[in-house]
Amino acid sequence: MNYKFKTKPYAHQLKALDESWNKNEYGYFMEMGTGKSKVLVDNMAMLYDKGKINGALIIAPKGVYNNWFAGEIPTHLPSHIQPTMVLWTASISKTKQKEYDSLFETGHDLHILIMNVESFSTPKGKEFAYKFLSCHKTLMAVDESTTIKNPTAKRTKAITSLGKLALYKRILTGSPVTKSPLDLYSQCNFLNEELLDGGSYYAFRNRYAIMKNHNFGGRRVQLIVAYQKLDELASILKDFSYRVLKEECLDLPPKVYIKREIELSKDQLQAYSTMKSSALALLKGKMATAPHVLTQMMRLHQITCGHLKNDDGSITEIKNNRIKELLKVLEDTNGKVIIWANYIHDIENIVKAISTTKDEEGQPIYGPKCVVQYYGGTSTADRADAITKFQDLNSEVKFFVGNAQTAGYGITLTAASTVIYYSNGYDLEKRLQSEDRAHRIGQEKSVTYIDFIAPKTVDEKIVKALRNKINIASQVMGEELKSWI
Repeated sequence: MNYKFKTKPYAHQLKALDESWNKNEYGYFMEMGTGKSKVLVDNMAMLYDKGKINGALIIAPKGVYNNWFAGEIPTHLPSHIQPTMVLWTASISKTKQKEYDSLFETGHDLHILIMNVESFSTPKGKEFAYKFLSCHKTLMAVDESTTIKNPTAKRTKAITSLGKLALYKRILTGSPVTKSPLDLYSQCNFLNEELLDGGSYYAFRNRYAIMKNHNFGGRRVQLIVAYQKLDELASILKDFSYRVLKEECLDLPPKVYIKREIELSKDQLQAYSTMKSSALALLKGKMATAPHVLTQMMRLHQITCGHLKNDDGSITEIKNNRIKELLKVLEDTNGKVIIWANYIHDIENIVKAISTTKDEEGQPIYGPKCVVQYYGGTSTADRADAITKFQDLNSEVKFFVGNAQTAGYGITLTAASTVIYYSNGYDLEKRLQSEDRAHRIGQEKSVTYIDFIAPKTVDEKIVKALRNKINIASQVMGEELKSWI
């Protein structure tokens, strides 16, 4: 491929582009860390240069849609293309209105609108997307397309309907099948309802799922007990999708770093503002003071994670989006996963969420047998058992949850090629050691590291410092640390 790329593509990215760039509908089923975002940006650029599109609508979850605006597109879009690019927000100021208006100015620019998938559940979001699609020759892409797997959800219906106005459509996900092969229906239906023979969801279900009647309290319910004809389904998908796993990409760098933004809830924003301005947080009648700067930063960090340890040792829960975002990431991730958390309270909440969360039908998504934990309170026998089960590729244990203080040294966790930092500590050595639990002898894949970050908080400063190899606890003190807060 002779296209002049801004950033050099890997072999698997070139293959994905070669097979897809000029097709009207396509699915990039590329495992997290293999660079599917770059493939889409290059695909947009190629279509624009050929005069086939002058607009692009990118839809992504809240945790990643800002990264398209600030990271992926500026990094990978060829320099000869000067886009008019706008990030959607629900609130409209005069400045924001000018940005929106710029999307409809005549000219030769590539107009790019980036929206969060949640906005398609609102009339305002749907109406604006409709206006944009009606005014441009558009490529429309859904990142982490499992967010539209539910055929009855408002956003799924809205995005599928609006997709009919787009000339080109793409779906991107690392794991197109999160719970069952039926997850594919709505994602493929967005691309083109004819790709799966144009049938309804129920016709699709009847073809690929085996149903059995059950009685619950006199109520007759049909439940899926098994799946069938999956070879046929896989063959159909090959015509309009490209699937690649990290283990198949021999030219990937050994470590890939990704950020996942987590919006603070209203309760968190209020507590954070109070702690930031006065070093005090008054939550549910309990006083928490932060007399020292480093302690204040720790309290602010706790608030971003969704809790606050009070002066009497008790913990106040704060409504937050972090666990919900974690479950979304796990849904889009293949294979085993290490989850590091800085606070024991977070570890307990993560294990509980993985063990108990159920799907729309009330069925457990993972269950307690899928997760092990490893921290100071874990017994020696349970620690050894946790490692053995996690490293066993035939074991049902998929998630290892621990803190770097205890589990970050000396153990091998190469069964995982995805590592999530739900929250970080301040010690650079512990961060580097915890990274190396997965990236060591025995690891045959590139390892993807995902940092959870609450934007414009100490979270952001902590991750930036650690990635720049700064030991916060020993090197960042005094006035400099105050500027962080």
